[in-house]
Amino acid sequence: MQPYFLPYIGYFQLIAAVDVFVVYDNIKYTKKGWINRNRFLQNGTDAIFSLPLAKGSDALNIVERRLASDFDREKLLRQLRNAYQRAPHFGEAFPVVERIVQFGENNLFEYIHHSIRQVCAFLGIGTRIVVSSELPVDHSEKGQDKVLAICEAVGADAYINPIGGTDLYDRDVFRANAVELQFLRSRMPEYHQFGGAFVPWLSIIDVMMFNSVPSIVAALPQYDTV
Repeated sequence: MQPYFLPYIGYFQLIAAVDVFVVYDNIKYTKKGWINRNRFLQNGTDAIFSLPLAKGSDALNIVERRLASDFDREKLLRQLRNAYQRAPHFGEAFPVVERIVQFGENNLFEYIHHSIRQVCAFLGIGTRIVVSSELPVDHSEKGQDKVLAICEAVGADAYINPIGGTDLYDRDVFRANAVELQFLRSRMPEYHQFGGAFVPWLSIIDVMMFNSVPSIVAALPQYDTV
């Protein structure tokens, strides 16, 4: 998977569902994706928070991109604090958010990689997380071929991808390579958000602010595989 900054709970359901989670550092950064931004609850509706990036070529890999020199970490923390300080689990969750946002690394991949590990530690997810460039594969491979090479490198007999990737991969090709292809569809239940209409699929921050750790852990297996 690409590294995403504080993504929705489905990302962490995927990490919890597998034995090895491989996070890409050596693929191109995509401008319109969710690598350095996500959604949070603000005044009863969804709003965007983001990591500002230093200018760089569109050809650069994620690991070659850097945070902007003027990234105001305290401003982002104030934005999130103001949005969630009345949430029932703010006291437990916000220190984790502080450790993530205040992390001193300016390399985009390392900053996001750290955030993923921090959330996993908070939720007690012990899955082995591997950085793609550390694997002995042909890193010039693309798409499905690269995924299969990574599966071979880690000794996988099954590959699980989020449900949004169903059009990207061919079950017959995976089967020919002795790998079972599965897709995960999250079934996270609704939860109370300050009494307003429920806004689904926000950043994991939202889930952490409104739900206890035991209830989040109980929700991690709430998905279907197809």
